[in-house]
Amino acid sequence: QVQLLESGGGLVQAGGSLRLSCAASGSVYSINTMAWYRQGPGKQRELVATISPGSSTNYADSVKGRFTISRDNVKNTVYLQMTNLKPEDTAVYYCNADVTEATMDFKLRALDAWGQGTLVTVSS
Repeated sequence: QVQLLESGGGLVQAGGSLRLSCAASGSVYSINTMAWYRQGPGKQRELVATISPGSSTNYADSVKGRFTISRDNVKNTVYLQMTNLKPEDTAVYYCNADVTEATMDFKLRALDAWGQGTLVTVSS
């Protein structure tokens, strides 16, 4: 099995910063694209940022210039550095990874893995 474990959420004042982490563990053979999504109160889940294995990045317009996604391919970990946070950034943030899993019977299987979510609350 593959698990994604997020950490780093919390309560912060507007203008502040937070750093989210998401580590993949278990029977990981390789990881392709990694991403962060978020779902605010009463809103649909939206894509925040993506990063390729070679660290090419893409961002939602709403976070460009404020958020930075990065990854450590040795640790199978993706990060989201969030600065100049705004109340509208309040959401549950989810880690997502395109994982190739090594199964118990020595096969490789593609897996769209998700973390459990971490809450970020930005007060005004």
